[in-house]
Amino acid sequence: MNEVLADLAALEDSKIRAVNERHGDDHGVNLTKLREVAKKLKIQPDLARELWATGDTAARLVAILISRPKHYSEAELDGMLREARVPKVHDWLVNYIVKKSPSVEELRTTWFVDEDAVVASAGWALTSDRVATSPDGLDLPGLLDTIEAEMKDASDRLQWAMNECLATIGINHPELRSRAMSIGERLEVLKDYPTPPNCTSPFAPIWITEIVRRRSL
Repeated sequence: MNEVLADLAALEDSKIRAVNERHGDDHGVNLTKLREVAKKLKIQPDLARELWATGDTAARLVAILISRPKHYSEAELDGMLREARVPKVHDWLVNYIVKKSPSVEELRTTWFVDEDAVVASAGWALTSDRVATSPDGLDLPGLLDTIEAEMKDASDRLQWAMNECLATIGINHPELRSRAMSIGERLEVLKDYPTPPNCTSPFAPIWITEIVRRRSL
């Protein structure tokens, strides 16, 4: 483990750290180079646990990359998610590990109603995935009710996840598209979010309209 930590320390770049810290990510390692470190290590679940336990952000990102979902129990993933306060670690853990875990549905339902907004945002992210891929059993109108009532005043991370779910419903479920658009227009969440050229705005009405347009081509 010490050798990996030394490799990551050698890759530290103050300019990259300054950029990352503006987004809440406290590390300065170029992600392409970080992935190269993980690729050389290959899959090592024991080492992954050791790296995660350091609490170091770059080490935790490597830990995720050298793990497989089957290596972790539901309880372990729940604990890891609650520790993952850094946005990039949180996102990678959810997308690379939890989404492919045998316990994903149990974790989704637990986190969705959690009082911790960061934990709840993971539940909403997993719900968006289900909305797009396997919506059977989900109460989509009920999700829209909750979004309509709570998204405007939600904290940033939770608000972003709820907005993604709103857009995902509108994109994938034509029968609810009009209502999803209406909610987005009325709440105006992320309406003024700065969007680079050639990127799609996260403002739900624009996001929905653009993705539906692309899929119709």
